[in-house]
Order: sequence, then C-alpha cells, then structure tokens
Amino acid sequence: MRIHVVDAFTDRPFAGNPAGVCLLDAGDWPEVSWMQQVAAEMNHSETAFARPLPADEGVEGADWEIRWFAPLVETNLCGHATLATVHTLRRERGVVGELRFRSRFSGILTAHAHEDGRITLDFPAAPGTEAPVPAGLAEALGVKPEAAFRTGALGDLLTVLPDEATVRAVTPDLDAVADVTRRESLRGIIITAPAPGPGLEYDFVSRFFSPAEGILEDPVTGSAHTALAPYWSARLGRNGLTGLQVSTRTGLVRTAVHGDRVHLTGNAVTVLEGTLHV
Repeated sequence: MRIHVVDAFTDRPFAGNPAGVCLLDAGDWPEVSWMQQVAAEMNHSETAFARPLPADEGVEGADWEIRWFAPLVETNLCGHATLATVHTLRRERGVVGELRFRSRFSGILTAHAHEDGRITLDFPAAPGTEAPVPAGLAEALGVKPEAAFRTGALGDLLTVLPDEATVRAVTPDLDAVADVTRRESLRGIIITAPAPGPGLEYDFVSRFFSPAEGILEDPVTGSAHTALAPYWSARLGRNGLTGLQVSTRTGLVRTAVHGDRVHLTGNAVTVLEGTLHV
C-alpha cells in the first residue's frame, strides 16, 4: 500500500501541517488497530485513510469514505488531512472538481479541487457559545483569556487573547493543558487574537494544543477554523477572512462562512511517498 506525506495549507515544503494519506482499495476498512498503528508510526498530527465507495454504498452522492487518526485516537474531523487527501487524489488519480466524502462523525463533506491548485473544503460551522474559562486553564497557558467559547460537536475551547504578540509568546504547560481538556471533555484548546493592523495578508492569528490526543501543538488546524471563522466574521463584521496559524511551521487558511457551513481554502505540497510493507 502506498502512503503519502503532504504538507497542507501551504504552497512550499516543510511548512503548513504534514498529514499522512493512505488511499485504500474498495472493500472493507482495515482493522482499526492497524490504522491506529500506522498513524502512530507516521507520528504526524493526523493520518487520513480514504476508500472508494461502490455505487450501492454511496450516500448523497458520496464518492469516498474518509477516516482520520491522530497518533493516539481516531478523530471526528480533520481539515488539513482532508485537504491532503484531495491533493493526493488529484495528483494520483487525476481528480478535479467536486468530491464528496462520507465521514463517520461529521456527515457528508464536500471538497473542490480547483484548476490552479487550490482546494476548498466545505465543512460544518462550529459557532461558539460563551462559557467560563475552565479552572486551571489560565495557569496552564500562562495567560488569562479575555473570553472562552465552547464549540459544540467540534469539541474545542476557543479562547481569546488580547493581541498577536501574546498568542505567539504563549509557552503552555502541556501536561496541565491535557489535564484540563480531559476534565472538560475537550479535544483541544484554540488560542486566538486579531491581526495587529490592516493591510496584512491575514485577519487573525491562532494556535492549537491537543496534548491529550498526542498532538502537543498542531501546526495548522483546518477544523479549528470552523469555529474561528464564525467568531472573527461576527467580530470584524466581514466575511472572506484569512487566518494565520502562528506555529513554528505556520500556515494560511482562507475562510468564508455560508450559513451553517464554512469554506476553508488552501494549498498543499507532497513531500514524501513510500510503500507500507505490513
């Protein structure tokens, strides 16, 4: 079986967020334990497995079924690994235009492979509901958030900090962050702030931590932008925003809110291909 490593939400190698991609043959899924072992071996934030759907299994016209595994657990939604999968399908199978994926937890996900190399994902929006800052989170982050928002089924806590410099300076106690997310039944913690001024290539910044799932800091988190986009669109009074995730690798996610859906657009680059001998 071929496996691909793709850097997503970037147009250059060794930036953005690396994802493993395995395109499976038609038929049953491999054992979950095997897919989890592959994800652990890859040790990226996520590895995507996709299988073609026969016509009698298609739902709402879905062509493929997709699952995502972090190093420690199967996850409900992953933007960058989905984008990486679309990139691989275009590169390996010549797929362009619209693709529809059936997912186990997030319904039908639509993607569009543009001729110019960009890929747009159509994901469910995750608007936040304001909530108290959980006990211990300020100490774990080393800074007290101005506000916190639960993101429903996405399972993240979106926390707002005063400015970009504060977001960049956060050096969290990741063991303490993991304790908070486990206690609060959260997938991870998003920290975010506005861009320092107009005229930049981005409108807001973010970082994402999910140590309880084996992801200490995610380089670029597409799914988190399903919560970031509604928040910043409402706060800034504009649609069509660009988020900069200020991890070490960095990456840009272009967002647009369409009712209860969010469009996430970015590029991807294949950096490695190999064969699994298992």
